[in-house]
Amino acid sequence: MKNLFLFLTLLVLSVGVNAQQNQIQQDSTSREKLDEVLVKAVRVDADSPITHSNVDKEELAKRNLGQDMPILLNYLPSVVTTSDAGAGIGYTGIRVRGTDATRVNVTINGIPYNDPESQGTFWVNLGDFASSTESLQLQRGVGTSTNGSGAFGASLNLLTDAFSKEAFAEISNSFGSFNTRKHTVKISTGLLNDHFEISGRFSKIDSDGYVDRAFTDLKSYFLQGIYKDGNTLIKALTFGNKEYTYQSWFGLTAEQLQQDRRQNPYTYDNETDNYWQDHYQLHWNQRLDNNWSTNIGLNYTKGKGYFEQFKEDESAAGFANLIEDDSDVIVRRWLDNDFYVINMNTTYKKNAVEIISGLSYSVYTGDHYGEVIWGSDLAPNTNIRDRYYEGDATKNDFSVFSKATFKLSEAITGFVDIQGRFVSYKTNGINSDLVSFITDAEFSFFNPKVGLTYQANQNNSFYTSYARANREPNRDDFKNGVTEHEILNDIELGWRHNTNKVALSTNLYYMFYQNQLVLTGGLDDVGSPLRATSGKSYRLGIEADASIQFCNSFSTSTNVAVSSNKNKEFKASIDGALVNLGDTNISFSPDLIIGNALNFFPAENLQLSLLSKYVGEQYMGNVDSEFSKLDSYFVNDLNVNYEIKPKKLFKSIMLSALVNNIFNKEYVSNGYYYTYDDTWSDANAVTTIEGAGYYPQATTNFLVGATLRF
Repeated sequence: MKNLFLFLTLLVLSVGVNAQQNQIQQDSTSREKLDEVLVKAVRVDADSPITHSNVDKEELAKRNLGQDMPILLNYLPSVVTTSDAGAGIGYTGIRVRGTDATRVNVTINGIPYNDPESQGTFWVNLGDFASSTESLQLQRGVGTSTNGSGAFGASLNLLTDAFSKEAFAEISNSFGSFNTRKHTVKISTGLLNDHFEISGRFSKIDSDGYVDRAFTDLKSYFLQGIYKDGNTLIKALTFGNKEYTYQSWFGLTAEQLQQDRRQNPYTYDNETDNYWQDHYQLHWNQRLDNNWSTNIGLNYTKGKGYFEQFKEDESAAGFANLIEDDSDVIVRRWLDNDFYVINMNTTYKKNAVEIISGLSYSVYTGDHYGEVIWGSDLAPNTNIRDRYYEGDATKNDFSVFSKATFKLSEAITGFVDIQGRFVSYKTNGINSDLVSFITDAEFSFFNPKVGLTYQANQNNSFYTSYARANREPNRDDFKNGVTEHEILNDIELGWRHNTNKVALSTNLYYMFYQNQLVLTGGLDDVGSPLRATSGKSYRLGIEADASIQFCNSFSTSTNVAVSSNKNKEFKASIDGALVNLGDTNISFSPDLIIGNALNFFPAENLQLSLLSKYVGEQYMGNVDSEFSKLDSYFVNDLNVNYEIKPKKLFKSIMLSALVNNIFNKEYVSNGYYYTYDDTWSDANAVTTIEGAGYYPQATTNFLVGATLRF
């Protein structure tokens, strides 16, 4: 509580001190877009000492033909993406600097999106969200203070559609391989009486998937009403999605991969995931004068759904004796949760000083339970839909921060960011394995960040920063006995060079951890990755991102990430003995990642892009076993966009085509690795047996689409 008092005091002092300077004069604050204030507290400026990439609506639209958001971000620095169904639609994932999705903090208009319990991000619940995204920023490393679970490798913040001054209607349709279809309708009234706008989007996405029967059926919506004048912006919006997908998270063995890389081991007709999620947000941005602005954000998210699964020859004890031994059974495992958030931020900006202070408070409640919906041999006095396990969870998350940017000299800008975060997590009940799960944990974190930017001249700047992050275990970690929090220290050094023809950004980073929870490579019984504490570990790397305009008709964008990712003095149980393996590679952390785009503009409104991605070999476990190695891969996509501007009826017609994996590469981007001890083959010895699974990605496939704007 002392830390809480300290931060609240700093918050009040920062407001009080600067209020004394409130002699109004024209300042850049008065020219900022009110829409951007929604994410100002979690974003950074172009010259800040934080390593980041920005993507705008126009860039997203070029490849937005139905694939999920992670796939659209595949060509950003240090990013690796994957798809369970192989085609980039449905359950997709993103890793940044080798860290998985549970460690990438995602916010939408400043509201946390990561599931508070699992800390994961499920893009399958945001169907066609790129069509409602105005811009996004990916910060690599710890980044600046954000809301929700701490960023332990990256943070991704999305800003939804800005208001439109003019009325419009838009119809988008795309079709492609694996019976993929996307249908989107967008409308806007434009500003009515210069103050009001109502807009919306409705989307339907279907795909059979590259993997057999790994279909995806997504229905989503986005509705928004705004009021604005010169100093006020009020946004009320709701968006949601209903997903229906066939399971493909089990992957394939090496033998199955060789036999038929498109096969799916699941055979039950309704081995499906079914989930509904609706979000309601209210944002009030107020510019008080040329120096002061405020933002209040409210959020309520309702999520509910289940996955259905067939299990063969189960034991009665495993189902609370609802069935007889050796009964076949069909179960539904449910999640039913509610998530409430309030964010409050105040920004003061005058001349070269900007101070942003704020707080965020969220409450999550979730029920977990399982139902037997069929059994070949039910026990006496039992009924269909009897629950064989149930439990609940509550998580409270409060954070308060204050960050300042200020001039130390004509060429040097300072950055200070301090955050206090206070988390409580409680569970009660039993898990699906019928083991009692009772947790009552509290954490208090202090997360400081400092940085300097040196503007050497008009074209060159250099920056350095230090950031510290702390992070609590997630639900699965607690179930597996992990109670200690993780600590990350992140040091960044960077150089930015900008001219009319060249934009270059390079940076060196060193991220060193204590109690880092690394992926073991294994999966639990619902396909979620398992983690284990690795003690001390580090990630050391260099990233370079360059865009060059050679001439009006040709440009290139290239990024390279070279890194070393190591567990220090890693210990593992092998053949019945605990062995110190020394320094080992951290799982799912390739040493080399390259992205490249060659852009050709042969005619007005026509763009052709060759997109290339190289991902080096990586281990799926932490013991450097050759059995756990994923081979490197090099994949190329071709993207074509042509815009027609008719004189009548339509404002524009955008034609798009995307050919993925044009050289028909058979590759695997993700998998899992596990071990178990054989104690029965030889009664006098323990032998560690290794196993692995693989997620094959699609060979050559295509998507074509047209967007008609009225």
